[in-house]
Amino acid sequence: MFDRTEIDEAIAWRRDLHRHPELGFEEHRTSQMIAGLLTGWGWRVHRGLAGTGIVAQMGQGGLSIGLRADIDALPIAEATGLPYASVNPGKMHACGHDGHTAMLLLAARQIARDGVEGGTVTLIFQPAEENDGGARVMMEEGLFRDFPVDRVFGIHNWPGLAPGRMVARDGRMMAAFAVFEIEISGRGGHAAMPEQSDGVMAAAGAMVGALQEIPARALSPLEPGVVSVTQIHSGSAWNVCPDKAVLRGTARWFDAGAGDVLQQRIHRVAQAVADAQGCTVRVDYQRRYPATINAPAEAGLARDAAREQGLDTADAAPSMASEDFAFMLQAVPGAYLWLGAARDGDNPGLHSPRFDFNDALLPVGAELWVRLVRRCLAA
Repeated sequence: MFDRTEIDEAIAWRRDLHRHPELGFEEHRTSQMIAGLLTGWGWRVHRGLAGTGIVAQMGQGGLSIGLRADIDALPIAEATGLPYASVNPGKMHACGHDGHTAMLLLAARQIARDGVEGGTVTLIFQPAEENDGGARVMMEEGLFRDFPVDRVFGIHNWPGLAPGRMVARDGRMMAAFAVFEIEISGRGGHAAMPEQSDGVMAAAGAMVGALQEIPARALSPLEPGVVSVTQIHSGSAWNVCPDKAVLRGTARWFDAGAGDVLQQRIHRVAQAVADAQGCTVRVDYQRRYPATINAPAEAGLARDAAREQGLDTADAAPSMASEDFAFMLQAVPGAYLWLGAARDGDNPGLHSPRFDFNDALLPVGAELWVRLVRRCLAA
């Protein structure tokens, strides 16, 4: 579907984006580049949703299919040593959003070349997928009100899957998640006289194990749930018992009831452990993203398009990672797809400082986008 020159050009876009990563809601250069290319190909380009978001349309009336790519980077210091490594210190495309953007751009040029008949194609280049909920912000600012779609799809590269595989599950795809911060406070003092202090560090240590055990004791073994403590901050000297400790982490689940249980138990465990050590506790718990749940009909359309392309569509287990495309799926039927991106030998996972998008996926994903558009508009 794409010749070598077109593929090489898409690789150049991708590597340029990789070299100039921008964090959520700061993707000004990225947005400018996308808008310029789309305008040149004849798309009707609309800018400004969620600040740096872009919506582009082609066609008129009929069914409308939405295709979404995320455009933001992560606050990670790159360690790849690549010639196109990030020039922005502490910022990196460590999740492949540079590839997702280039992939959709390659498809957009082909769709413009083919022309759109029988409906409307709506491209959504979304900022701030990583933690900040750019999808939610775009929707709050009128995404599906001003640019209604009948179906919406998203693709993510997946290093845990072999190349040539595409997964679009019916139902559960990725988990909901929340973040929490627990502040433990008590009397500090000399480390040689701990009886004159409260057990701030003892509470912090006990709390880690107790929190992470919650899913095993509060949820059915058949219902997935995860609580992970990822940060502990406390103390400043060898011989001082600190008066404060801060724990941070995440909780993840699929079923809404399981999410309620995890939230309640985190509060109860934190309070009980702090009480046992004579400390006080403050818990800040914030639900961020809902679960990513595919509509079976749309997942089936995606599998049909992938099989037509010659991809393997065997099923895989859902992931406890999270994705703010879930907000779009709550409003419109659609599906989230994983595209196999594994490499031979060293195969760094998503969010690794050594991660680099597999450029071999660019024509594969772009062709899948084009086939999916054709199939949906012909339905």
